[in-house]
Amino acid sequence: MSELRWMHLNKDVVQPWAELTNLLAKVDGTEEYYEPEDLAEELEETGMDPAQDTWTVWDGDRLVAFGQLRVGFTTQEDDTVRCQLDGGVHPDWRRRGIGRELMDKMEQRARDLNQERNPGLPGTLRAGGGLEGSSARSMLHARGYEEARYFILMERPMPGDPLEVDGEEFASPTVEDEEAVRIAHNAAFEDHWGTAPMTPERWHDFYAGRPMRPQFSSISRRDDGAVDAYVLISQYLDDELYVDLVGTIREARGTGLASRAMARSIELARGAEGIKVLGLDVDSESPTGATRVYERLGFVEKHVTAAMTRPL
Repeated sequence: MSELRWMHLNKDVVQPWAELTNLLAKVDGTEEYYEPEDLAEELEETGMDPAQDTWTVWDGDRLVAFGQLRVGFTTQEDDTVRCQLDGGVHPDWRRRGIGRELMDKMEQRARDLNQERNPGLPGTLRAGGGLEGSSARSMLHARGYEEARYFILMERPMPGDPLEVDGEEFASPTVEDEEAVRIAHNAAFEDHWGTAPMTPERWHDFYAGRPMRPQFSSISRRDDGAVDAYVLISQYLDDELYVDLVGTIREARGTGLASRAMARSIELARGAEGIKVLGLDVDSESPTGATRVYERLGFVEKHVTAAMTRPL
């Protein structure tokens, strides 16, 4: 591998980074597409140090592989810190040991960073295993990772059939709602697998990020400003919208609040010019039975991917 150059991600390489990311999304069937501007924002996330937490591999002037590491600031429901490993290798450069070396570097950095950031707290390595039979899943198995959860990509064609919506109990989120929605999100997801409370700083990265589309999002806001339920929509492609987060605080579950909020967001999306698809990923073992709700709203399963983990 002496002919390859190892460097790090930076804003000067977001275009080839996006091109490789989108090629992998197509070739590996995950359909996780990104614009260069969205990837550039990832380099400025709270806690991200591109010079230590990212890697690139170049063959001449061609980007052939990349890696990203994110280590959490709070513990998940199992009292471990999530250490998320992302990346990929161009199909033409696979089976040359690049992926193995990338994983070695990311795992070692995860150990060092978690010890520095969260002294004494155990960590869990997590990586996307892709579709059944993928090369990523085979490689992760060989490194001791196991399937921990399955996530279903569901899509609703747009515009699709209209839904009856009583929109008076909902509003589109504003800048002023940021903290209230964060509090609601942390409460709603405290019993969900693989999630940890979002700090105000990390939440701001997401809530104020370029992909966020508040005009299609919905929240149920009380008179005192507290939020009981929310649907947050993002956009990564010109003709698609994506449901990033849906949640209801435990006290409001069973009231149909999230379902009605989702229906409102669907109706808002139906009126958007050029939008062909509304997508979302749902935990196949969601404690709220979310899959059934989405099916009633017109979503259909497209494929299933695996989240794979290993103790740090």
